[in-house]
Amino acid sequence: MTLDTLDRAACEAMDAADPLAPLRDRFDLPDGMIYLDGNSLGAMPKGAAARAQDVVTREWGTDLIKSWNSAGWFDLPVRLGDKLAPLLGAAAGEVIVCDSTSQNLFKVLSAAVALRPDRRVLILEGSNFPTNNYIAQGVAAATGGRVEVRLCEKDEIADAIDEETIAVAITHVHYKSGHVHDMAAITARAQAAGALAIWDLCHSAGAMPVDLNGCNADFAVGCTYKYLNGGPGSPAFLFAAKRHQGQALQPVTGWWGHAAPFAFEPGYRPQHDIRQFLIGTQPIVSMALLEVGLDVHLSADMDAIRAKSMALTDLFIRLVEERCAGHGFALASPRGAAARGSQVSFAHADGYPIMRALIAAGVIGDFRAPDTVRFGFTPLYVGYADVWDAVDRLAQIMDGGIWKLPEHQVRDAVT
Repeated sequence: MTLDTLDRAACEAMDAADPLAPLRDRFDLPDGMIYLDGNSLGAMPKGAAARAQDVVTREWGTDLIKSWNSAGWFDLPVRLGDKLAPLLGAAAGEVIVCDSTSQNLFKVLSAAVALRPDRRVLILEGSNFPTNNYIAQGVAAATGGRVEVRLCEKDEIADAIDEETIAVAITHVHYKSGHVHDMAAITARAQAAGALAIWDLCHSAGAMPVDLNGCNADFAVGCTYKYLNGGPGSPAFLFAAKRHQGQALQPVTGWWGHAAPFAFEPGYRPQHDIRQFLIGTQPIVSMALLEVGLDVHLSADMDAIRAKSMALTDLFIRLVEERCAGHGFALASPRGAAARGSQVSFAHADGYPIMRALIAAGVIGDFRAPDTVRFGFTPLYVGYADVWDAVDRLAQIMDGGIWKLPEHQVRDAVT
């Protein structure tokens, strides 16, 4: 697509040639809305409501407690983990769906501390999503001061790794800028120093190819409600390489992680497979909804998803910089598509009211303090014409000063 042909008709032609375009019909998207916030909460698959009704009315309402066996409730964490594993470059038995990302990060960081008892430093990226740093600080506090958290930025991480490092715990795609870390290189650097490599996949799982075993990662965590479209608060996942199972003990020793949970023994004996990372009873309705999103995703090719993601984000950057030039936007994501995930962030001093005005105009993105407007592109349901129309509405807001209206200055609790 050349500069001369860059118009809405050209975008429509790209949509017509897109092999992923038919998947849009498998999502329930409101008419007239352009949804560019799948990096925060994915859209609802059309089969989700029917699946929820079946779980509630038949499996729970009619079959009641029998469904732990007859509907396979008890095995859902492992079965969904095995279904998710190919999207992460993991093998069967290495991924389990359970709990929240924060809880799972606490488990694997604690396991890492136990695996490296003679070391004292956990390395994280200081500017990344803060809950990861908070969790690491909690793990360090639980050691009574033996362990410390060292916060580094992107280009400082490799040089910070030394003989004191327990683990490097990095988010593969940065939540705000979208920059992508070199998983293979950082993992190799950590392991060469005798440290472990832990990866947060919240902003990469389902958006781009991930190869945990190809990179020899030790542990990983991530959520399922973004690009995997599992629904609000859907359960997270945890990856533990086979070599660590039975060796890396996590501290939250609940009954679902027991070697014989229905023997009801008074003492704890961990399972020696991926189930050892379970704690207690899992949210069955949420898990059932997640499977609907996973099934849609698994019907697509991951390389095709990544190729479209890069094309969509390239197009968005180009259009914003052409059509909103002079309005104060500064690209806050890497310019090269291979260096960023499936999101684009721009910095703007008035980013919050601009985003409110854009949402009021039917384009859903989000804002991250202090000045970042963030847009996520889920290739399963976002098209090229959507990108054109979104920037068209943004240009109207900026050219007309619409974002300056009083109603767009009010801060919501959730931004």
